Amino acid sequence: MDNSCKIFEEKSSWYAYASHAYEKWGVPIHVQLAIIHQESRFTAKARPPKDYLLWFIPWEHKSSAYGYAQVKDGTWDWYKEKTGNRSASRSDFADATDFIGWYGNYTYKTLGVSKWDAYNQYLAYHEGHGGFKKKSYLKKPWLVKVAQKVKRRAGMYQAQLKKCQGELEKPWWRF
Repeated sequence: MDNSCKIFEEKSSWYAYASHAYEKWGVPIHVQLAIIHQESRFTAKARPPKDYLLWFIPWEHKSSAYGYAQVKDGTWDWYKEKTGNRSASRSDFADATDFIGWYGNYTYKTLGVSKWDAYNQYLAYHEGHGGFKKKSYLKKPWLVKVAQKVKRRAGMYQAQLKKCQGELEKPWWRF
């Protein structure tokens, strides 16, 4: 999880999916990976923790967030409607990277946040566009620290990718 080159060595198709999302939406691969790491630690069927009834009976999940990108039901429905990708699945890496690209592109168009700015992209991702516009994150010091972690991780992934991108972009028959 800490080395983008190793991630793509292990899951070779993931590089193609993340590259496709980058080409389509302009959100760099290292930003996509940093968001996915923060949201799910690359777990396809990740869910938020459950609430407890009477402090000890497991109850419903705290949120409808699900999958690699931890997208809530309503936001996922909005993405599917706007992109026409009706069969998209939150537990599919290709769809998760496409979602992050689409959302980051929308963040850029509506809020002016650079697609390369992992820190502010993550804040807008977590708080939603309305929350980001209202700067709701300023009342959440813990979230600002998380966004700083996402920014550092994106920088780390970017540096790693510079070293292995040539190999990752070779056609499969040339390995």
